[in-house]
Amino acid sequence: MAQQDWKSRLGVVFSTNPDFNYETPQEEEEATLPPASQKLIVAIDRRNRGGKQVTLVKGFRGAAADLEALAKKLKTKCGVGGSAKEGEIVIQGDLRDKVLNILLSEGYNAKRGN
Repeated sequence: MAQQDWKSRLGVVFSTNPDFNYETPQEEEEATLPPASQKLIVAIDRRNRGGKQVTLVKGFRGAAADLEALAKKLKTKCGVGGSAKEGEIVIQGDLRDKVLNILLSEGYNAKRGN
């Protein structure tokens, strides 16, 4: 990882000051809201997927690790594949009712979309 450090400093002007220490800005993740205050929407999507259907869970607010954990739980209970990124969980297939029941049993405030 130390060899890749120069990539984060592209576009930074070189300093001749021997005491200069470049610090990369750290982005803070948003704290994960409790399940009861999450407003999740369970919908189906067919766009740009070659005609295949996927179930989307949108509206998750929180850390990426918590999103991944929820996605893993949904994928395991549904027995299918999927992914989680950018606040969305993608579950393969039309499993809106099953995903909605799982989320409601976990205490999430979820409703069915289209």
